[in-house]
Amino acid sequence: MKTARQLYTEYKIMPSLQLHQLRVAAVGKLVCDNFTPPAGGAINTHDVTLACLFHDMGNIIKSELSYFPEFLEPQGLVYWQGVKDEYVKKYGADHRAANTAIAQEIGLPQGAYELFAGLGFSKLEKILLDASSEQKICEYADLRVGPHGVLPLIERLLEGRERYLETSKKRLHYASEDSFRKLSESAKKLEEQVLSNTSLAPDDISDAAIQNSIEELQNYSVA
Repeated sequence: MKTARQLYTEYKIMPSLQLHQLRVAAVGKLVCDNFTPPAGGAINTHDVTLACLFHDMGNIIKSELSYFPEFLEPQGLVYWQGVKDEYVKKYGADHRAANTAIAQEIGLPQGAYELFAGLGFSKLEKILLDASSEQKICEYADLRVGPHGVLPLIERLLEGRERYLETSKKRLHYASEDSFRKLSESAKKLEEQVLSNTSLAPDDISDAAIQNSIEELQNYSVA
């Protein structure tokens, strides 16, 4: 089976997006390694890792490429615009549909695919109420990683709000003060739920804490 590194290359994933997915997977794995399920049993670290490693594969479709010009180097804007155009031509203009199609193409196992399909900040309230521990860990991991690395939860939400309001008017969960407040409250409750089943504090989740895992996860196999 192919590794994350091989699939990122095959799908022409931007280095910044590769690193984002690796960081999210590393945070997810860190939480899993320290997690005791509330009902006993074991946590499926493999499914969590795979779901996080490939959760944003089609996101170039929604990217405002000029927003982070440093992410375009060394190939440059023309190259990455061409890749974006290829994605739109093959998968359409909806990045979510592209993510789903790619997850199916690369053969994510069913458990990992279901976790991947359940991700989304707009789904936070539902995840809080009735999602599996694995789904909650995946969502929490994504909530902790911004474009440049791991962030405290509220900083990550504020960064995302600023970025999406500048580049899109469609992010309704960021648009108003009330919707952002509800998103923030749900995210904080999720953090409390997840970390209450670990020995971790929020500050234990950092770039330094996941660095070694990032190196290892590049060679993680889809199987």
